Amino acid sequence: MSEIKISIIMPVYNVEEYVGKAIESILAQTFTEYEFLIVDDGTKDKSGEICDSYAKKDRRITVIHKENGGAPSARNTAIDIAKGKYVYFLDSDDWAEETMLADMYELAERNSAHLVVCGYYIDTYYGSKHISEKICVDNCLYTDAEKFREQSYRYFDRNMLYTPWNKLYFMEIIQKYHLRFPDTLWDDFPFNLSYLRHVERVAVSDRAYYHFIRARADSETSAYTAAMYEKREEEHGWMQELYREWGIDSEETQEMVERRYIERLVGCIANVTSSKCTLSGKERRVEIKKMLHNPRVDAALALAKPRSSYMKLMLVPIRMKNTWLTWLESAVITFVKEKNTKLFAKLKAGR
Repeated sequence: MSEIKISIIMPVYNVEEYVGKAIESILAQTFTEYEFLIVDDGTKDKSGEICDSYAKKDRRITVIHKENGGAPSARNTAIDIAKGKYVYFLDSDDWAEETMLADMYELAERNSAHLVVCGYYIDTYYGSKHISEKICVDNCLYTDAEKFREQSYRYFDRNMLYTPWNKLYFMEIIQKYHLRFPDTLWDDFPFNLSYLRHVERVAVSDRAYYHFIRARADSETSAYTAAMYEKREEEHGWMQELYREWGIDSEETQEMVERRYIERLVGCIANVTSSKCTLSGKERRVEIKKMLHNPRVDAALALAKPRSSYMKLMLVPIRMKNTWLTWLESAVITFVKEKNTKLFAKLKAGR
């Protein structure tokens, strides 16, 4: 093998219908100086066997089989043995366009960047068809931490700093500060927050390469999540803590943080009204009432500036703190989400 410049890390668990395309999208990359570390996290289907079959054909692929411990454990297992100058994280049910690694590597090297951030696509499938939403921003290079931190609200606002798969990370920072994915729900966000605290030079590309697939009924983004509200509350605290630590309290940043909180509150209420929710009717009402009367809601509503008439309308029953009306509105949203995926995707993109 030639010099390993990028370590690609992919956790795998019960994705036999998708993992082949994910692997092939890496093998098709125009950039070739990488190692591909695939971690079979105790998968119960044929995913592990599929990965092994690819490893037999390409020596850049290493498959690690371990007992199930979750995606954080799988990623950390690979980080511990990764040899690349940079690290890239791929999800096993998505795929990447062929010039992604080459372009990200070139940006990192040319600008001595600690982090490269690119755009991506959200591909929402309904039957055999799908609609694609492109998420991206303008090209930009930040040469010191202060400038990036001041403008970071723009990238949080476009959902570009939460996930790991639209980024190229500098391994030296990960190892120097012993950064690992925490054993928690939605582990990628806290990992990124930890990483962002240590970067100075950041390159942002207006190109989009990664295809995030909304298709699986059993994926995290589709299933009912019992601890969603508590997790969103925790994440909001993390965001506030990050900007306090950075000493940034601009109007734009505060508005983004509070609007983000309200948008995710709407998602938490929809989670409770989901047909997959295991709570009783009474328990659902209690949960929604608890959310509406959280003091954080009033603070967020005072600063948040919804970007669409659709979102302004959705916030009316929340401002009223009307449990029944909020439930009814959310039930309609949930019905659309479950019965008309195409319409829901368009409404969400335009919120």
